[in-house]
Amino acid sequence: MASSDLELKAKEAFIDDHFELAVDLYTQAIALNPNSAELFADRAQANIKLENFTEAVADSNRAIELDLSMAKAYLRKAFLIGALSFFPEETGNLPKQSSENVPMNVMPVKDEPVNEPNQITVATSAKPKYRHEFYQKPEEVVVTIFAKGVPANSVSVDYGEQILSISIDTPGQEVYHFQPRLFGKIIPDRCRHVVLSTKIEVRLAKAERIHWNSLEFSQENAVVQRVNVSSVTAAQRPTYPSSKPKRVDWDKLEAQVKKEEKEEKLDGDAALNKFFQDIYRDADEDARRAMSKSFVESNGTVLSTNWKEVGSKKVEGSPPEGMEMKSWDH
Repeated sequence: MASSDLELKAKEAFIDDHFELAVDLYTQAIALNPNSAELFADRAQANIKLENFTEAVADSNRAIELDLSMAKAYLRKAFLIGALSFFPEETGNLPKQSSENVPMNVMPVKDEPVNEPNQITVATSAKPKYRHEFYQKPEEVVVTIFAKGVPANSVSVDYGEQILSISIDTPGQEVYHFQPRLFGKIIPDRCRHVVLSTKIEVRLAKAERIHWNSLEFSQENAVVQRVNVSSVTAAQRPTYPSSKPKRVDWDKLEAQVKKEEKEEKLDGDAALNKFFQDIYRDADEDARRAMSKSFVESNGTVLSTNWKEVGSKKVEGSPPEGMEMKSWDH
């Protein structure tokens, strides 16, 4: 099997939480391609999940040797240095490190008797705590780290298939790490971030248009809901017939007619026609039927929008006060 195929299977195993299998597959891939910094960095991450810190440090160092510009290898190593401060029993077996590769806030022990020449210590410093939150769109997730006044060159952001790694390294403080396994897969090449005066904003391009129940993956929230990409605007929403007659704001329509008469210089008959056209245009089907029936049957003297009232009987004429109805022979 080719190294690339093994690497793909290893990534899939990692995503499925089969970390031991991932390490084994990465090891096989490295045997076929021993100069791949990417493979060593990814195996380091799998070893971190298994808490194989010694092996993870060795993999991170090897990845840095092969590619001095690989940000995620440095992130792995910085994370491990912090982790080993909580697991001092692991430090005795660490591979020897040169001072050039040691992060600025980690220095070899000097002028102290030690049992092993490669022992290291972590400088004591205040650990920063930054609040984070996220929101999402169908095509992306936006993660915000509220870190005020952080220089852009102190921030490193790395993206994996389902991993986000954020590191903030400011002078006088312990390196801050935020490295969640994400709820869903992302497209690393389309992800980006920006460092602002009060926050760091990271935009993650979703590989699938699904709703993320949370930012981080867990077995409990693994059920996903696919987003309907054909968003419906208010104008596109379906309307349903109602048995309730549509209420017409006669005062409003009358005021509108008067305004149009003034602006368009319509005469009385034209304005009246426009008035009726507006009513008819805005009415529902039942109201239109009621208007037509009442107007025709009453010889133009009654205009009703209530179909329930006029639909079951003939509409009699109702002339204005002082006038009378006359029938005309044809």
